[in-house]
Amino acid sequence: MCGRFVLFSTGEQLLGFVGSLPGVREVVAPDGTPPARYNVAPTHQVPIVRFHEHEALVQAARWGLLPSWKRDDSGPPLFNARGETVAVKPSFRSAMRSQRGIMLLDGYYEWHEKQPYYVTPESGMLAAAALWDTGANRLSTTMVTTDAAERIAWLHHRLPLFLLPEEIEQWTQGTTEEAQELISPSRVAPQLQWHAVGREVGNVRNDSPELIQPI
Repeated sequence: MCGRFVLFSTGEQLLGFVGSLPGVREVVAPDGTPPARYNVAPTHQVPIVRFHEHEALVQAARWGLLPSWKRDDSGPPLFNARGETVAVKPSFRSAMRSQRGIMLLDGYYEWHEKQPYYVTPESGMLAAAALWDTGANRLSTTMVTTDAAERIAWLHHRLPLFLLPEEIEQWTQGTTEEAQELISPSRVAPQLQWHAVGREVGNVRNDSPELIQPI
């Protein structure tokens, strides 16, 4: 699972990454990009990237899906969606059919035996498979998860469905069946690295670059 992440790439760096994805010719960010954050938690605003043909739209969304039938944001935030059941669960199945996008991360936190670790790619950013919806008249999103790949399963048995650049178009613009073909332990896992970090990350009010420093 993923309940905390880091996104310090912003501005031109973030838009440049989106613009470099296969098939993208234009990137539109009507509200700009978010400030750098080192402790993003559920219900925070996060950038969701949605695609239409060759255009990528970057917008702020609540991290915690609000299905179209929700009238308010009451109840536990749906910040993760199990890939194995996402096509049949009432909260996610409609979005899975036609409302798929990606969430961008520089890294994320995971806990093992009460010790937090920061997980990050060897280079570049991470693109996590996501769903979006507009319940309660606001844009919201959730991150799709799968079983963890073997080399990182010691840290947690679940892992966000991180996509390779060449997989993003299939996830976001393919049929439901084509998107479901990608739901398996992430092929990005071999590129991940990690190190232990301070327990201060456990308090969501802490938000500084020091949180990702190794201890």
